[in-house]
Amino acid sequence: MTTVEQTDDTGVSPEATPEREVVLELDDLVMHFGQVRAVDGVSLSIRRGQVTALVGESGSGKSTVGRCIVRLVEPTAGTVRLAGHDVTHLSRRELRPHRRDVAIVFQDPAGSLDPRMLVGEIVAEPLRLQAGRLSRRERAERVADGLRRVGLRPEVARRYPHELSGGQRQRVSLARALMSAPKLLVADEPTSALDVSVQAAVLNLLADLQRDIGFACLFITHDLAAVEYLADDIAVMYLGQLAEQGSREEIFARPRHPYTQALLAAAPIADPVRQRSRVPVLLGDDLPSAMDPPPGCRFHTRCPVAVARCSEEVPALRLVGGGARVACHLVAQDGTGPDVRTDAPSTTGHPA
Repeated sequence: MTTVEQTDDTGVSPEATPEREVVLELDDLVMHFGQVRAVDGVSLSIRRGQVTALVGESGSGKSTVGRCIVRLVEPTAGTVRLAGHDVTHLSRRELRPHRRDVAIVFQDPAGSLDPRMLVGEIVAEPLRLQAGRLSRRERAERVADGLRRVGLRPEVARRYPHELSGGQRQRVSLARALMSAPKLLVADEPTSALDVSVQAAVLNLLADLQRDIGFACLFITHDLAAVEYLADDIAVMYLGQLAEQGSREEIFARPRHPYTQALLAAAPIADPVRQRSRVPVLLGDDLPSAMDPPPGCRFHTRCPVAVARCSEEVPALRLVGGGARVACHLVAQDGTGPDVRTDAPSTTGHPA
């Protein structure tokens, strides 16, 4: 399990506005499914108005983190706090008052919307969590307002999900998620199931809504272009643990962890000349399993610069120069270290 050396109570970059309310706190979150160690010691927090992107390869555990936050699954260990309330092991009845504080938008809108319900009924579902009973007219007005907010006409309320396009269905998902005015929105790969032509429109909508309403957002994705556009902070996951955390500017300009560097090197860029001139990062082909993760640093079986210490000792997620947190033995305290994208040696030598 990754050791986290805390230097403040945020778990995010120092640039975060300190007076803003902490909406989400994860403390050493663990989620095991039998022998599968999907999440293995993740600590993270998000403040009001902040977008934190959780990125990593498929199978890294990032979607499981999102499901633990909204309590679709109960964590094996650790703590989940929403707006200061510990919701980790609350019963369904105890959890009900806190449900309005968090909402989730799933990857596949077709699978997350009940095909037997009208859009208006789907969007109105969260209103049941609010105190007091709304009249039919009041509920219809709230639904119409919610649909307008995501760029849909109120008449869509009388249609079924299968009558809408993929982009429209995801807008319905957003309207439903925001109907209870949540403090935190978990967006789990919200554009990956959509056509490329509508992905940008949905991302723009999400950015506009987040800016206008000010909710905190955990943006789970593998799309680094979307991360660069939308996120304030980034947390990089590998095999159930955090490899690196920092501001968007720090991660894209100075990625420290070899895994983060490899992810950025593999992401396509719009400039065809630069794209053709890039040298790919060759990682080892010893792919570990979440059922039997390797000792020490979990990335060492694929890391091109790993040393003996990497296979023996779990690296702490520690603050380094520049404000990022990195779980790597080869990154010095001032933030210098090897760059696997260029085979450049560390300027200070390996601190291993």
